[in-house]
Amino acid sequence: MRFQRYWPSKLRPHKPVIMSKSLGVPLSLLHEGEGHTITLELKNGEIYKGHLMEAEDSMNCQLKDVTLTGRDGQLSRLEQVYIRGSQVKLFILPDMLQKSPLFKKIQALKKPNDKKAKKGKG
Repeated sequence: MRFQRYWPSKLRPHKPVIMSKSLGVPLSLLHEGEGHTITLELKNGEIYKGHLMEAEDSMNCQLKDVTLTGRDGQLSRLEQVYIRGSQVKLFILPDMLQKSPLFKKIQALKKPNDKKAKKGKG
């Protein structure tokens, strides 16, 4: 379920709000990371590691069972956090997403087509 940041939990919409039909590779990969453990580094130096419950098209993320490492190295445990996408400097996703079907689609688009190469003047 996607929701805006400022809505109280009881007023969240039931249908997801999608900004565009064709997402880029980074956003698609972030959405595939839902349900896995990820690490986020924020612009202020804080590091959040937790279970990605939801990622929005604006890269806002909701994590649960979070370990927060502050700039000073102090560790904190948080049950649930919501992080604004514009504050994220770095996403670290699981290695298993390297085998995502998304990358196979990209490779198929990049391969030159032999039929096209045969056509032409010369």
